[in-house]
Amino acid sequence: MEKLRIVFMGTPDFAVGILDSILKNNYEIAAVITAADKPAGRGQKIKYSAVKEYALANNLNLLQPTNLKDESFLAELKALNANLQVVVAFRMLPKAVWEMPKLGTFNLHASLLPNYRGAAPINWAIINGESKTGVTTFFIDDKIDTGAMILSKETEIDPNENAGQLHDRLMNIGSSTVIDTLTLIGKGEVKTTMQTDDADIKTAYKLNKENCKIDWNKSATEINNLIRGLSPYPASWCFFTDKNQEWNVKIYDSKIIKDSHNYTAGTIISSKKELKIAVKEGFIQILSLQFPGKKKMTTAELLNGISFSEEAKAL
Repeated sequence: MEKLRIVFMGTPDFAVGILDSILKNNYEIAAVITAADKPAGRGQKIKYSAVKEYALANNLNLLQPTNLKDESFLAELKALNANLQVVVAFRMLPKAVWEMPKLGTFNLHASLLPNYRGAAPINWAIINGESKTGVTTFFIDDKIDTGAMILSKETEIDPNENAGQLHDRLMNIGSSTVIDTLTLIGKGEVKTTMQTDDADIKTAYKLNKENCKIDWNKSATEINNLIRGLSPYPASWCFFTDKNQEWNVKIYDSKIIKDSHNYTAGTIISSKKELKIAVKEGFIQILSLQFPGKKKMTTAELLNGISFSEEAKAL
């Protein structure tokens, strides 16, 4: 069995779970590569990536290149003498980086490839109403998420599960899948499967303000899936209008109430403890939300301090 000397590349919390699993399974980590520090929030304070925080806490060799094609970085990477690179939620690598180690560079992606290639696979699987998803390890090539597949593991998506809950489950599934992949590589027993493209492949598009906005003319299921597929981050949103006021509102939790009615789509119906919005097949009951400048709260907490008229609308 060949001893693995690994360079790990990743940035967010999802990558931390995988890195932690590699370390706890006693693999040698030559270095951790993560994004450069960035100012964040209203105070524009410098924020470390989740992977950097973990690497510092565990005394791991840390690199934060701003340019992956820079000659000095490539020389530093080569000098590590790693024979394998593992990538989880990082960024597209230049060929000079991914082809460097003798045993290759593999990526863990949070979908069952070839479906949901791209930036937000966990979110889009829920938004599109999928009943199952999973993780895939694959060797990186010169395109995004298209390389030869090594292992995949499947899991069902609970109809009430949100993106945050699925994220945590896939991180655990991904950790075991990465360890299984490392075992195969170390033993020289890897067998890969090439990805095949067809017209039905679904894409995990980057999330933006436009595709996170709720369209109240869509079906109750589509709206509810969007809300849970974007919860807790970045969160679905819409405008509430009432009494010549307008609020940009984030919605985190909801449920479908199937009931016939004569309201136009987007009409807000509220009582002292309940807020629901009319849609085609019934209502979307809002369970938690956030108004501008306020913290996330339950609907009951919101309705302690605000009431809506019969003219209130969600747009």
